[in-house]
Amino acid sequence: MGPMTAANTRSRPAARPIDYRVDPFDLQLFEAVVAQGSITAGAAAMGLSLAAASARLKALEHRVGVRLLDRSKTGAVATDAGRALSRQAHRVLAELDSLHVAMSAFGHGLRGTVRLLGNTAAMVEALPPRLGPFLAAHPDLDLELQEMASDAALQALRGGVADVAVVANHVDTTGLSAHPWLEDELVALLPASPRRRAASIRFVELLDRPFVGLGAEAGLSRFLQAQAARSGRVPKHRVRVSSFEAVARLVEAGAGVAVMPRGAARRQMSAGLRVVALDDAWARRTLLLCHTAQAPSLPGVRALIDALLLAPRGDARPVTPARPA
Repeated sequence: MGPMTAANTRSRPAARPIDYRVDPFDLQLFEAVVAQGSITAGAAAMGLSLAAASARLKALEHRVGVRLLDRSKTGAVATDAGRALSRQAHRVLAELDSLHVAMSAFGHGLRGTVRLLGNTAAMVEALPPRLGPFLAAHPDLDLELQEMASDAALQALRGGVADVAVVANHVDTTGLSAHPWLEDELVALLPASPRRRAASIRFVELLDRPFVGLGAEAGLSRFLQAQAARSGRVPKHRVRVSSFEAVARLVEAGAGVAVMPRGAARRQMSAGLRVVALDDAWARRTLLLCHTAQAPSLPGVRALIDALLLAPRGDARPVTPARPA
């Protein structure tokens, strides 16, 4: 072979320096987008805004030097390079999980943060009285709580952005460990009336009246919106507030009707209110304690799962038998 000439040197592109500064969170986001088929859904699963997710994905493409997604109005699909990255990202994230488990074994006692998601009934009713004793027993362990609709909570769990989720049993838990935990019932809260009281009422009948409810993004609000949509209806909210106590006081004043967990309604009862059972099968639900198969290998997560499954049930009815699904 002859000596390399200047022309030969110019014909070869310079090797692109490797940028190792890839955020594992961006890999998780990319995996979520590929799994969901759209940047919007992937962003929601990771708890990001669409703008933030798009910026992270563009930065990831810049770092690896190739286009990873074909974007369109209907969604986003991985390019050939994106599919290759997805395979590698899956292995990298699994190794990082293993690293986290290995390092946690060297801690003295339980330390760190456990990420817990739950629907409205879980966050407002079921979890608070049971988390206090757990936190007192583990002073070096913190909890990061977030209310989320049941389906969104499981998406986040599968995407690796949460450790444990408490959800209603109407969602698909395929691929997750799901422990039946508590029985939960939704009831109608109405102003007291001197007229004859019905023993129960259908949700669709309530839709003829003005509603008082929680914020539009609350898990319960989204669930009720979906149930109304099945009848081609939309709840007519006069006002939205931030707590069941505020909901009850407005219903008592005659502002409208509401739907809430029976336990919450019981605590808000007064002479100006009445509780009526909902004559809908979906109103009687089981709360499920869900996690991935790998989650219990983390000591803090294992401790939380055990504590919740063994905690006194209080006013809530335990599921019998309580067995893993």
